[in-house]
Amino acid sequence: MGRAWMRGALAALGIWSAAAQATESGSSNLTREDIENAVFRETQEEAKADKASKTTRKPKKGADKPDPLLIKVQVMLDRARFSPGAIDGRDGENLRRAIAAFAAAQGLPAGDRLTRAVFDRLQATSKDPVVTQYTITEEDVKGPFVERMPSKMQEQADVGPMRYTNTREMLAERFHMQRDLLSAINPNVPLDKAGGTLVVAAVPPLGEGKVEGAPLAPKVTRIEVDKRTKRVRAYGADGKLAADYPASIGSSEKPAPDGSAKVKAVAFDPWYTYNPKYRFEGVTAKKKFSIHPGPNNPVGLVWIDLSIPSYGIHGTPDPEKVGKTESHGCIRLTNWDARDLASQTEKGAKVEFLDR
Repeated sequence: MGRAWMRGALAALGIWSAAAQATESGSSNLTREDIENAVFRETQEEAKADKASKTTRKPKKGADKPDPLLIKVQVMLDRARFSPGAIDGRDGENLRRAIAAFAAAQGLPAGDRLTRAVFDRLQATSKDPVVTQYTITEEDVKGPFVERMPSKMQEQADVGPMRYTNTREMLAERFHMQRDLLSAINPNVPLDKAGGTLVVAAVPPLGEGKVEGAPLAPKVTRIEVDKRTKRVRAYGADGKLAADYPASIGSSEKPAPDGSAKVKAVAFDPWYTYNPKYRFEGVTAKKKFSIHPGPNNPVGLVWIDLSIPSYGIHGTPDPEKVGKTESHGCIRLTNWDARDLASQTEKGAKVEFLDR
């Protein structure tokens, strides 16, 4: 069932790469060459399957391997600032919505499936390799790390700096990758020892500037928070779309607001203060408490403060869940997307909440 699902899912996207066929035939290695050489192919059989298929079966957890072509597509989308969230090499809503946003921006026919036209436009955005090599340093492995991260928010107040829990988590987030994908591409590289060479996504590392030679992003003067598509769109002063990110937006416990707001301020490496009046599920504290800054802080590495009290756009300690789970009412992005948005957003930028 697992491999049948993989082919069905890829057919639904309109693709079936040579590398994916190798995966189906039993190849266990996912190499740098597989990813770089992955190409778009569409046969009459798969085109018919795409037209006939309206739903796709979900795989059992861990049943299938990441597809090299989808890794390549996700990296190209990330660099074009149509974020797929954590790069995992799998079909899913974040990928499809990123494809749909990119296609719309390019004036291509509406749709959330990979087509020849979309793939060709993505390839035209950059001639750079989609993966690169990174050598693990002594600084990467020495930490310090948080040995045990409490699950309860009030207990996190006693942790101190909310650092990463290990090198794997840190490096996966640095290169916008799902942790399992980082391990899958580098099965024989110990992550707790310096000197090993990793294959990683060729994206601007978290906390660093844009890729050398890349055009400067325009200043963001307007942000759309789309509750229906679970996307956040950033626009420059010229009205053009500057970036599009997946987001977790509100919850049944604390829905995201309606209408519009403005950006009051941007804080990098913020403290998080819990107020009992929030009444979050699972939090029993009767008094205010504060949690230290760090990537595992409840609001991640960035807080974009809005003019609506207690609401903001922020990062998260769980980037792989963005767009897939609810938030505590605010707008949650991956840490790297939140930093990208925050670094370009002007104070006073308009924020519009859309629900249709």
